[in-house]
Amino acid sequence: MTTSRETSRETGSTTGTTAGGGPRTLAEELRGRPDEALAALLRARPDLLTPVPGDLTQLATRAATRASVVRALDRLDRFALQTAEALAVAPDPCTYGTLARLMCGDRADCTEDGPRVAAELPRAVATLREQALVWGGEDRLRLVRTVRDLLAPTPGRPSPTGLGPSVAEAGAGMSPGRIQEIITTAGLPGTHDPVTAVAALTALFEDRTRMAALLDQAPAEAMDVLDRLVWGPPHGTVTATPAPHLRWLLDRGLLLPTAPGTVVLPREAALHLRAGRAHRTPEPAAPELAPLTPHTPQTVDATAAAQAFTALATVEELLTAWETDGPLVLRAGGLSVRDLKRTATTLDVPETTAAFWAELAYAAGLLASDGDVDERYAPTPAYDDWLRLPTEQRWARLATAWLATTRTPGLAGEKDAKGRTLSALGPDLDRSPAPEVRHRVLTLLGEVPAGAAVPADTLLARLRWERPPRTTGGGEDLRARLARWALAEAELLGVTGRGALAAHGRALLTGTEDAAAATLAPLLPQPLDHVLLQADLTAVAPGPLRRPLAQTLGVLADVESKGGATVYRFTPASVRRALDAGQTAADLHAFLAAHSTTPVPQPLAYLIDDVARRHGHLRVGAASSYVRCDDEAILGEILADRRSAPLRLRRLAGTVLAAQAAPDALLQGLRAMGYAPAAESPEGDVLITRAEARRTPPRTAPAPVPEGPPAPDAPLLTAAVRAVRAGDLAATAERKPPAHTPDDRTPGALPRTTNAETLATLQAAVLTGTAVWIGYVNAEGAASQRVIAPIRVEGGFVTAYDHTADEVRTYPLHRVTGVAELADDVV
Repeated sequence: MTTSRETSRETGSTTGTTAGGGPRTLAEELRGRPDEALAALLRARPDLLTPVPGDLTQLATRAATRASVVRALDRLDRFALQTAEALAVAPDPCTYGTLARLMCGDRADCTEDGPRVAAELPRAVATLREQALVWGGEDRLRLVRTVRDLLAPTPGRPSPTGLGPSVAEAGAGMSPGRIQEIITTAGLPGTHDPVTAVAALTALFEDRTRMAALLDQAPAEAMDVLDRLVWGPPHGTVTATPAPHLRWLLDRGLLLPTAPGTVVLPREAALHLRAGRAHRTPEPAAPELAPLTPHTPQTVDATAAAQAFTALATVEELLTAWETDGPLVLRAGGLSVRDLKRTATTLDVPETTAAFWAELAYAAGLLASDGDVDERYAPTPAYDDWLRLPTEQRWARLATAWLATTRTPGLAGEKDAKGRTLSALGPDLDRSPAPEVRHRVLTLLGEVPAGAAVPADTLLARLRWERPPRTTGGGEDLRARLARWALAEAELLGVTGRGALAAHGRALLTGTEDAAAATLAPLLPQPLDHVLLQADLTAVAPGPLRRPLAQTLGVLADVESKGGATVYRFTPASVRRALDAGQTAADLHAFLAAHSTTPVPQPLAYLIDDVARRHGHLRVGAASSYVRCDDEAILGEILADRRSAPLRLRRLAGTVLAAQAAPDALLQGLRAMGYAPAAESPEGDVLITRAEARRTPPRTAPAPVPEGPPAPDAPLLTAAVRAVRAGDLAATAERKPPAHTPDDRTPGALPRTTNAETLATLQAAVLTGTAVWIGYVNAEGAASQRVIAPIRVEGGFVTAYDHTADEVRTYPLHRVTGVAELADDVV
């Protein structure tokens, strides 16, 4: 564990250098870095900026906190992380040569992967140094102690390298007599104390020649045990009476006890068996993206554009279905399993795909809950604005929302940590890394030649190298699952075609929403204003239809099949639906004649006329309810029909039947019997039963849930570096002690002077134009140190140029705790 004294020593503000000329602390090294290097540190670790550190000592202390270090380690690539892991088991401090041997092994010629490791190692060290995880010169590389604590082996937890504790660490709890027995059996001379005995055993294990000679004497079974432990985990168990080959290892310290019945292979012995390597397989370079046989870019773009158009039609179909009868919102939020299945049936897609379309509409702000007592999902007013956009801009709006959202529909149907099922549109589907993973997946697809796809496993291997998962348990880590979902969703949305990134996908990634729309526009099919009517009561739309035609035809006929061409079927029920919506037979004949490239088939004309002739012949109104018809014979047929029994009808007059069912139930029952009744108002007028389109109150799209603080922009970085530098100047500037008292203040303490001394010193600084150091307490009670150049002192205020803030400020004198002059060579 890191002690407070060790952390203070590592990150403290003590100035000076080591005997070799290097910095003594991390803060001292940061103090020597140029502004560009400090900006690079803050850019790589933006959590260090919240809030902006007061000086470089605060920055170093914050950079060594556990939460910040864990976040930084999570963002290292695999080789940089392997380098940090090697430093965690290396001596502290470690020379660059020692680190290189741990990464390459003992082979001087660096065979196998050695040349690549040697070539990439400087980059990895520079990455760790840039992120303040490593500091010191190449002769004294020091890993930040918090990093060492996270990566080095501890009791019960081996290092990520698979190495166990050192001989000194493992032998700390052994008796002096037992240690003397071990070194004697190993052929070493006895010593007078356990410290020198442990040092002698360590030297034996680190001496390649003597260690090889010792292992040459080992039984074959003992070498088999070492082979099983050498690459980790290094721990094993032994009985109270170990076998002879285990006793041979125990007697020579090649296995050291850590607890009753538990032994460990010491680190130095394991490194000898590994030929000096800390890792079995160093990975100095990212896996190459080996693309599949490419398609032509034109084929990819055309395929993606067709899918983009299908995506728009699917979203519109979903929201059209939900604008009249949206599903209820669960009490805990989200969509029920039954409603998701019903939606999947409506869209003719799997449930996982239906969840994606619903989440996409929600992320784009086109769908929300209405907030009523019986809360339901319905389109938002933004949906109407979206429908009025050109086709390519509607797609760009959806694609942009998909790239930025943290919603992950792939989780729908899974269990959370408490065993509860995660529902589509529910509150627990946000995953902060999702946007970054989507961007990275598309970026990698954009690095291969146009038209080429990359196998999913190859892509995942590259992502795992760039951001290694910290858990090694069963199943894929979250980032790998997000990447697989991103590939599938990009194909559904038309960002990719046949697994390759389309031209409008590249524009979406590297340009703007308008650029993506402009790239897609020439690839989209032009909407048609005609259909082909056929004698089998079907109509074929050979392509996408214009919106008014598609809407009217969707009421008049049922969609039978979709694809490159859409097939509509006319049925008595669909024609009655159009008549219920206020159309007349003449309107329908005129509509079909105007939009058909062929004459209206006679069977279709007969169907419309027959349904229209019977439509409204029966009239249903509210008494409880009643049926009215001028033809008494029809009413007699209804009463005689056994299927009318549930309606509980009775004749009031020759042309009127009364029912004990509600009007809507009566309408539905008569239609099931083959009649075409029409509802009428209390005044006797026919009611048009067009469903009302529901809209939610104005809603904003859900905001993405960020993963940590946002990346700082250039102006913020410049201002932050300037503020840290100025604060560090105020904290470390050399002060002149008062002439009448010794300067016994502790480092970093605020200056303390009387009001008269403060006023006199500030007035003198105005006259001489010199800078002074002040202590200041603001209105919130926060104390700070500042270096100022006073300009004017009057009315209880001092106006000065503040070097800390790099601007002119005014301070109330009663909030100045004290003032001290700076040394002559400061500022």
